Amino acid sequence: MSKNKKEIKVHPKMGKTEDEVLRLLKNSEAPLTLDEIAEKLGMKPKAVFRSLRKLFEAEKIDRDPKTRRYTLAK
Repeated sequence: MSKNKKEIKVHPKMGKTEDEVLRLLKNSEAPLTLDEIAEKLGMKPKAVFRSLRKLFEAEKIDRDPKTRRYTLAK
């Protein structure tokens, strides 16, 4: 991997959906809700929620409790 490219490393137990969520949040100009993420990925919210929970527990993403929007962890 070149030094110019930023690649997000996910936990080995995480799968394709988690990678897609991270990629989407990385490229998003604004924080996204669960429903927005699910819609953009063409998935059901329940499946996306499981991935968001894994990412949150791994401290890869943050969630604003007031707006319920997700962003990449800082």
